[in-house]
Amino acid sequence: MSLSELKLRYGASYQQVLEVDGLNIHYTDTGPREGPVVLLLHGFGSSLQTWDVWSSKLEQNFRVIRLDLPGFGLTGPSPVHDYSEKNDLITLTNFVNKLGLSDFSIIGHSMGGKMAWSLASAEPDRVKALVLMAPDGFPEAKDIGSKPYAMPPVMGLMKFCLPKVLVRKSIEPAFFNANALTDNLLDRYYDMLRAPGVRAAILDRGNQTIYTDPVPRLKKITAPTLLIWGEQDQLIPSSNAKSYADVLPTSKTVLLPNLGHLIQEEQAEVGLVHVTEFLITTLQGSK
Repeated sequence: MSLSELKLRYGASYQQVLEVDGLNIHYTDTGPREGPVVLLLHGFGSSLQTWDVWSSKLEQNFRVIRLDLPGFGLTGPSPVHDYSEKNDLITLTNFVNKLGLSDFSIIGHSMGGKMAWSLASAEPDRVKALVLMAPDGFPEAKDIGSKPYAMPPVMGLMKFCLPKVLVRKSIEPAFFNANALTDNLLDRYYDMLRAPGVRAAILDRGNQTIYTDPVPRLKKITAPTLLIWGEQDQLIPSSNAKSYADVLPTSKTVLLPNLGHLIQEEQAEVGLVHVTEFLITTLQGSK
C-alpha cells in the first residue's frame, strides 16, 4: 500500500513530520501547549492510532505527543536498518530534544513500554511520571542474551504475501474478547503492516532484538511509575508486574480483570480512568 494512500486514509492531515537522524518521524501534538507533556509509545506491529481514544481524552488536560516508532506506521523503516535498544533510545532522545521538551511523562505499551522505561532510566531528571502497560523487556535470567522474537524462516514470506486472515490470527491473542477486534481495527493493522518497508523492518527488528538485563537500568528510574496490565494478557503475563515492582523505586500496580494485552483498544475507558488519575495526582504532587 502506498504511503500517499495511507496518509489519506489515516488522517495524516493532522500529523506532523520531524526529521531525526535521517528518519521522518510521523507524530501528532495535541492539547494545550502549556500543559504537562505526555509522550505515548505504541507496541510491536502497531502505530500511533492505537491511542486514538486515550489521546482524545488525555488532551483535555495534557499536551499529548504520539508517534509512529521507527519501523512502523507512516514513519517506516530506519535508513540504517538499526533497531537495537541503543539506537531506539538515541532516536527517542533526539526526538524529544528536537521538540524542545525539558520534561515530560511517558505512557508505553509492550515494546513501547520497554522504550519508555529505557528513556526514563537514561533521562531521570526529565521524566516526571511513567506508565508501563504490559511492558516488554524483563526476561527470566536464563533468557538474557537470547532473542525474544525468534522468527521462523517462513516469516520471510511476509514481505511478499500478507493474507488478512493471518493478520487476524496474529492479533486475536492480544484480546481477552476476540470480538473486540472489529473489522475497522483489523483493517487498520492490516493496512499499516502493508506500509512501505514496514514488514521488512519488523523482520529486521525481530532478528536484531536481544534480551538484556533490565535491572540496573530500572533502578535508575526516579519517576513514580504505574504498572498496568490486563489480567488475562496472553502475550506478556500479568505476573511480570511483580518483577518490575520489586525493582522500581516507586511503583503502583493495577491489574484489570477480563482484559488482554491491548487495554487501550479492547476497553479503552477502563484503563484510562486509572492512568488519568495517576498522571493528575503524580504531576500535581511534583509541582
